[in-house]
Amino acid sequence: MTSNFILHAIQLLLVGLIIWILATILSHAKKNKIKLTEKFFTGLWIGYVTDLLDTLGIGTFATTTSLFKVTKLVDDDRKIPATLTTAHVIPVMVEALCFITIVQVDIGTLVCMALSSFSGAFVGARITKNWNTRQVQRILGILLIIAAFVMVYRMITNPGAGISDDVKGLYGIWLLVGMVFDFIVGLLMTMGLGNYAPELIFFSLMGINPAVALPVMMLDAAMIMVAGSNEFIKSERVNWPGVLGIIVGGVFGVLTAAFFLSSLDINNLKILVVFIAIYTGATLLRSSIIRR
Repeated sequence: MTSNFILHAIQLLLVGLIIWILATILSHAKKNKIKLTEKFFTGLWIGYVTDLLDTLGIGTFATTTSLFKVTKLVDDDRKIPATLTTAHVIPVMVEALCFITIVQVDIGTLVCMALSSFSGAFVGARITKNWNTRQVQRILGILLIIAAFVMVYRMITNPGAGISDDVKGLYGIWLLVGMVFDFIVGLLMTMGLGNYAPELIFFSLMGINPAVALPVMMLDAAMIMVAGSNEFIKSERVNWPGVLGIIVGGVFGVLTAAFFLSSLDINNLKILVVFIAIYTGATLLRSSIIRR
């Protein structure tokens, strides 16, 4: 009964935040005479593609930034972070709402790990400001690729074993380990590093169906993006043409991917996790090498 109450409370919170963010965008656009329909269809397909991939665990930063440059939708690179957050915050909240509804997850694991990730992000700006971003990218990239190969080794040597469909969360000492892990992930998110691949790998290596990681990682990302979105929306740092299209297309992309993931066999899901980990690891290594 208590678990259902907390779950419904989180669902209502997410619905309320979606309405609030949308109202804030519309109010700001009306006040500042911003034409939200400008370049709507360009934004629509960008949002559909990037948020579909985001729901599959690929993330939105690299894909959206690349498409911004190809389409020349954003005229100033300094506006990319604020535009990304403003355009994707609603689709990411829809992701969280979908997956906490369709994926069975222990409510204690969901709440504790989400709070840990949020806490890490909250204090991360101060802790990580002097960290060497390229070095962290290099280390995390290597660790993700190693973890992916560990999963491949397990799948080859002991196929069909090692992942439980019955376990829906972490308990006891392992929940504490998960909270520490998510706190660190929250810290890394303040440096622009994603949380999806690390959390998918973590749950898989814990012997838990990686589908259980989906609501956890999406709720983490939603709460952290909401924290900064209001300031971004009211700033001059958002490139508004195409934003409404990205929001609408993004929601449809999320729903498409949610249907795909909810019907995906666990063995295929493990293969997807390996691909995501290798792709993310390679992207981080590439970013650590390329000079900005």
